[in-house]
Amino acid sequence: MALHFPREEYATRQRRVLAAMERAGLDGLLMFKPESQYWTTGFDSFGYCFFQCLLLRADGEMVLFTRSPDLRQAQRTSVIERIRIWVDRADAEPAKELVDLLREKGLAGKRLGVEWETHGLTAANGKRLERALEGFAEAVDASHLVSRLRLVKSPAELAYVRQAAVLADRALEAAVAHARPGAEEGTILARMQDAVFEGGGDYPANPFIIGSGEKALLCRYASGRRRLDPVDQLTIEFAGVYRQYHVCLMRTLLVGEIHPDHRAMFEACREALLACEERMRPGATMGEVFAAHAETFDARGYGPHRLNACGYSLGATYAPSWMDWPMFYAGNPVEMAPGMVFFLHMILMDSERGRAMTLGRTSLVTERGAEPLSEAPLRLRALG
Repeated sequence: MALHFPREEYATRQRRVLAAMERAGLDGLLMFKPESQYWTTGFDSFGYCFFQCLLLRADGEMVLFTRSPDLRQAQRTSVIERIRIWVDRADAEPAKELVDLLREKGLAGKRLGVEWETHGLTAANGKRLERALEGFAEAVDASHLVSRLRLVKSPAELAYVRQAAVLADRALEAAVAHARPGAEEGTILARMQDAVFEGGGDYPANPFIIGSGEKALLCRYASGRRRLDPVDQLTIEFAGVYRQYHVCLMRTLLVGEIHPDHRAMFEACREALLACEERMRPGATMGEVFAAHAETFDARGYGPHRLNACGYSLGATYAPSWMDWPMFYAGNPVEMAPGMVFFLHMILMDSERGRAMTLGRTSLVTERGAEPLSEAPLRLRALG
C-alpha cells in the first residue's frame, strides 16, 4: 500500500465527512473532486478527467465508481475496499450506471449531495448526471462540504506542507542562481523543477509561471521562451509540491539593474504583503485581508495596476490548478482559523510603462497570526 497517512487519520477524516453530511441532512455524498477523494481515502490518480465518483453513504459505506485503469491505482493508493468498474464502449453511459449503483445501495428517493463545482465533473457529464438523477433522488449542491473540512490541516498534513515549503525555497534559489543576462527561460524553469523533483517532490497542479520582458506582465504560463536581455524583468510563480501538498512563492526578479519604478513597485508590494499577513489572524475574514491589499496599493496610487484578488487557500490539489477554495477578494466572509494555509500574492502590472512587480509567499495561520513558511528574504536586488 502506498498510503501517505495512517489508516486512523483517514478514518478520522471520514467521520468528519459523515458528521457534516448529517448536519446537511444527506443520505449520500457523490464526490467528484479529486481533492476530496484523495483527502478522504488517499486515492491518488488523474483518472478524474473521465467520469469518476466516490460514493459515501450516511452509514459509512464507500464505493469508488471508475474505469479499469484506476482499479489497481485505488487498490494501491487508498483505503477504498469496494470498487465498481464501468466499461469503456461506444454506448457507455456511466451516469446511468452510477444511478444503478445508487439504487442498489438503497438511495432511491433519498437526499444526495453532489460535488458539482469541480474540474472532476465536466459540464457534459454534469448534465448527464442531472438527467439520470431526475425523478430518482433529490440532488443538492455539496461542492464545498469536504472543501471546508480540508481547510484546517492536521499535524500530519502540516508536516508535508512544511516539506513543500522547503522545496519551494530550493526552487527559488535555483531561479536566482540562473537568472542572468543571456540565460534561457527554459534553463531556469528546468533548474526550478529539478529542485522540486530531486527533493522528492511532485508535479505541480498547474504549470510554473515564467515570463520575461513583456511577458513578465502575464499571470499565467504561456508557451514560447526567450533569452534574458542585459536589463530585464522575470516574473516567476511556482510551488514546492510534496505528497500533492502545495506551497507557493512568487517573485519578479530584475536582471542587470533596478529601475526606480521597479523599486517603488517592490516597496509597495512588500508593504501590502506585510499588511495582509498582519490581518491573517484567527477570526478575521478573508475579505479583511483583501482590504489590506487594496488599501495599501490604492494609497500609493497603484489601484489601476493591482488585481481584484490577492491569494487563496493551498492544500493537496490536482490539475488544472493549485488554487484551492476559498480566495481572498472583497467582502469574502470566510473566517480564518489555526491550521489553515494561504498563499498571498501582491501583483502590480503597469502596462503603460511595461513594468511588472510581484511578491508572494505562503503562510500558516496560527493562534498568534500568520507564520510565513518560506525562509526566503523579501528583498530586491539586481542579478547578473
